[in-house]
Amino acid sequence: MIGLETHVQLNTKSKIFTSASTAFGDAPNTHIDPVVCGLPGTLPVLNETVLEYAVKTSLALNLNVAEYCKFDRKQYFYPDLPKNYQISQFDEPLAENGWLEVEIIEKDKEPYIKKIGIERLHMEEDAGKLVHSGSDRLAGSKYSLVDYNRAGIALCEIVSKPDIRSGKEASEYASEIRRTVRYLGVSDGNMQEGSLRCDVNISVRKGPNAPFGTKVEIKNMNSFSAIQKACDYEIARQIEVYENGGKIFQETRLWDESKQLTKSMRLKEGSSDYRYFPDPDLGPIEITKAQQEIWFKELPELPSKKRNKYVSQFGLSAYDARVISDEISMANFFEETVANGAEAKLASNWVTSDIVGYLKSNKLSFSELKLSPENLAEMISMISKNIISGKIAKEILPELIQKNISPKKLVEEKGLAMISDSSSILPIIDELLNEHPNEVQAFKNGKTKLLGFFVGQLMKRTKGKADPKLANKLLMEKLNN
Repeated sequence: MIGLETHVQLNTKSKIFTSASTAFGDAPNTHIDPVVCGLPGTLPVLNETVLEYAVKTSLALNLNVAEYCKFDRKQYFYPDLPKNYQISQFDEPLAENGWLEVEIIEKDKEPYIKKIGIERLHMEEDAGKLVHSGSDRLAGSKYSLVDYNRAGIALCEIVSKPDIRSGKEASEYASEIRRTVRYLGVSDGNMQEGSLRCDVNISVRKGPNAPFGTKVEIKNMNSFSAIQKACDYEIARQIEVYENGGKIFQETRLWDESKQLTKSMRLKEGSSDYRYFPDPDLGPIEITKAQQEIWFKELPELPSKKRNKYVSQFGLSAYDARVISDEISMANFFEETVANGAEAKLASNWVTSDIVGYLKSNKLSFSELKLSPENLAEMISMISKNIISGKIAKEILPELIQKNISPKKLVEEKGLAMISDSSSILPIIDELLNEHPNEVQAFKNGKTKLLGFFVGQLMKRTKGKADPKLANKLLMEKLNN
């Protein structure tokens, strides 16, 4: 039985309760102010954009947004928490009872759709960051330093129901959360920078009707692969403990990436240990139905709907639909290419293979692509009309991406148009056959694979410009005479 607590950092310019900057990667303790540090006399004020982003995320995850909610103080002491309490939401969160569908595709298994319940979404502030000298954690370090730049950054915590049954499902659920918030533009979802963090709660039981087992929380996972591996390891560990007559304790464990195992960190606190009470400095929040409807209309088409559309309307495979819909800039580029007349499958092939390959090799994101959908559609049209070959298209693609110029214009300037008339190709074929009499005879004696040799030679002499289909046809006719 697996449930995820996903913390999504909202990409607002200022923090949740103050105008301090949220910029990442700057010198430690440069984005702080009296409110962040909890100095006497300071008062928090809710960032309006935080509320908007949190409501939009709730609506995208099919949650019921409360018309009334409030903030609470969660009491605990830790050096990176300047106030010694965190402003969060406890018994009256922003939204509850939603769901998210994920597609599970595993090798040698039938793909399936899994509907995972979401218990709640609430807003809260982030804590700071401890830097341990001489070790990656407190144990073994010589001393620790505190960076409060992250303290007070706005978070949405999304708590799933315990509907997940495997590491793969957990990984796919977290991936779909990331896709969703990136589509909405409310977060960059960068796990390496801590913009999206997942804590996993796992327990095991003997069969669907058995009582729940004791749950264990796992932290310190900074990739979807780590989430899957940590879940699978912990499931096997707990089963082994029970089968050997042992006992599972409610605790927090850390995932050790280098050793591929979980380690005990501390016993887990209960909610009563935090002594929640309503924050006296922040008034209640009322969100009208009219405001919810305005924000709902601003939501983009979400990844799951795009995947379904690409398969049912565009005729793409489930795999291609999944790849293209992973990033909204890629999905929009693909759809605009199709809207400009390109055949969907061909557009999909160019986007997911050659264009993505170019961007990866040049360490660029899809949002940085200079090539316009109109120019890609024009190039695909030129291939379909036998104006250029696929080989020539691959050769000119990098220049098209770099300069974003018309493929038609580039082909004309470089003289790369395909040779599609027999009168131009036949003389070259005659030369080839005269120069390779032994190969001609071998072909006539049954070595028909030599056709590829002649086609290759022909393409070499025409610098790849000969129409491959016509070249094959003419060569076969000559060789069979």
